[in-house]
Amino acid sequence: MEVTASMVKELRETTGAGMMDCKKALVETNGNIEEAVKYLREKGIAKAAKKMDRVASEGIIASYIHSGRIGVIVEINSETDFVAKNADFQEFGKDIAMQVAAANPLYIRIEDVPTDAIEKEKEILRNQALNEGKPAQIVDKMVDGRIAKYYKEVCLLEQPFIKDPDKTVGQLLKEKIAFIGENLSIRRFSRFEVGEGLEKKQENFAEEVAKQLQG
Repeated sequence: MEVTASMVKELRETTGAGMMDCKKALVETNGNIEEAVKYLREKGIAKAAKKMDRVASEGIIASYIHSGRIGVIVEINSETDFVAKNADFQEFGKDIAMQVAAANPLYIRIEDVPTDAIEKEKEILRNQALNEGKPAQIVDKMVDGRIAKYYKEVCLLEQPFIKDPDKTVGQLLKEKIAFIGENLSIRRFSRFEVGEGLEKKQENFAEEVAKQLQG
């Protein structure tokens, strides 16, 4: 089947993938748009890592407000303005804002965690293990395991994705890079909660967000 320019245009608008990638996908799937979308998603994963060192300076500011109590804004970057306008990319931005609202990360990636914060956490975990009566020779291994769990709690890219806990946010990001065909990055976020830092009745709004998303 002949692959026309209009078919390539349609696939590119659907996925945000590059023109040559779209053309190849259509050739490989005999012009079937649905199969071409699947082809791009499957074949693109292997290329994602190579794209992650490319400059991404376009993008969007996404936001999410939960019940007027929690508000999040997040900057998600892409390489081109074309992708920034893509519906799938914009939906990704909203998902990340919702993730921050529900899971309340402190950092984006492990490398962002200050060394002194890690050492302080290790000291707390080490004392906990010793207080539990664990043998000193295995305490360090236990601390390493608990630090890995700590990263999953405080680092956005290490957290289970709220809509699909079988994958991390970092894995989701790589999938989006592969599918869209450009480097994407989560640059920064801010999370606000009504009354945060003030003495008040304890209510777990983050847990409420998560339950609503899963319901």
